Amino acid sequence: MKILIKNIKSLVQVEQDVRLKVSGAEMKKLSCIENAWLAIEEDKIVDFGEMKDFPGISDWSNLQMIDATGKLVLPCWCDSHTHLVYAGNRESEFVDRINGLSYEEIFKRGGGILNSAKKLVEATEDELFESAMKKIREVILLGTGAIEIKSGYGLSFEAELKMLRVIKKIKENVSIPVKATFLGAHAVPVGVTKENHIENIINEMLPRIAEEKLAEYCDVFCERNYFSKEETIRILAEANKYGIKGKVHAEQLSHAGGVEAGVASKAISVDHLEFANENDISILKNSETMATILPGAQFFLGLQNPPARKIIDAGLPLAIASDYNPGSCPSGNMNFMISLACINYKLTPEESINAATINSAYAMELSKTHGSIAIGKQANIFITKEIPNYSFIPYSFANNPVETVILNGKIYK
Repeated sequence: MKILIKNIKSLVQVEQDVRLKVSGAEMKKLSCIENAWLAIEEDKIVDFGEMKDFPGISDWSNLQMIDATGKLVLPCWCDSHTHLVYAGNRESEFVDRINGLSYEEIFKRGGGILNSAKKLVEATEDELFESAMKKIREVILLGTGAIEIKSGYGLSFEAELKMLRVIKKIKENVSIPVKATFLGAHAVPVGVTKENHIENIINEMLPRIAEEKLAEYCDVFCERNYFSKEETIRILAEANKYGIKGKVHAEQLSHAGGVEAGVASKAISVDHLEFANENDISILKNSETMATILPGAQFFLGLQNPPARKIIDAGLPLAIASDYNPGSCPSGNMNFMISLACINYKLTPEESINAATINSAYAMELSKTHGSIAIGKQANIFITKEIPNYSFIPYSFANNPVETVILNGKIYK
């Protein structure tokens, strides 16, 4: 199968040399080709350029032509932090927060993560799979072309394995890369001490997960009343022994040392960062760990803004992900996430697009193949509706600018 897209108003995020991430002032740059064409064969980008230099078509066999007059072509969004395998919703907690309860108060009443864990135990694998597949289809049509999915609503050994098996089944049934993250250290199950739960994670869960190859990453919710910096380092050190790299829920509700734990553990990313401080930024400068912000969760919970502007101005890379989950971000719309980053954190459109493509691909170790338009990379792109320029995407917040998604030679509308 060959696809030729011609008359592209603007081909966005073009690279001649493949980069793994974009940092600091470079994030303000977004290379584009105006009035462009793009050629795809099978699942790869094979060529592109300006229409005035288009060489013509020598072989029309098995070729699909798309006229993108007035439309933009971008690499698909890469969503490096989601929890979209879950059972039921938590709209009652949404109302509780409106009535004045905090996230922590809801958790102490058996809500939050524990609420989702209870519902997940009651759901079958088939129910979880069908529900998750529906969400995946929705986010693909919003432009998402790679996604990470965490466990963490199981908490018990069997329930966590159930979640990870569902994620494995999703991998086998979708056209986008799916990365699996084990988040057994999301909360402490009812009736279990924290020390016993950590021992279960280290001695039972991690060996089995490694044996069955159920997760690429291990995450820990490093937060007051959840898991400490020292506990986070301990869990991630054990995961590293099995070749399972770390991720950290860091500095979301308070400053708990999550960034320090992530960097010390050589984590691929530290995510949330609302309470990250100047010292955390300094620590990140001497690491390969990606700072990742989750604007939807910050918006939905009414938390303080993460220091996104300071992170970039310090010369660091920054990624954007959705945190799609039932409690703190019931949306996987990455277009809205970059709008929030521009509006609330004063990121430029260029910075937010870089953060949601090449840098979020890095946070899933996919930036060699995804996150930009480059010859040899995966054909993982979307075509917008007729819009004036890429700044219109964050400007036109809460709307879907995506008309067509192309994944590995397949077209989705």
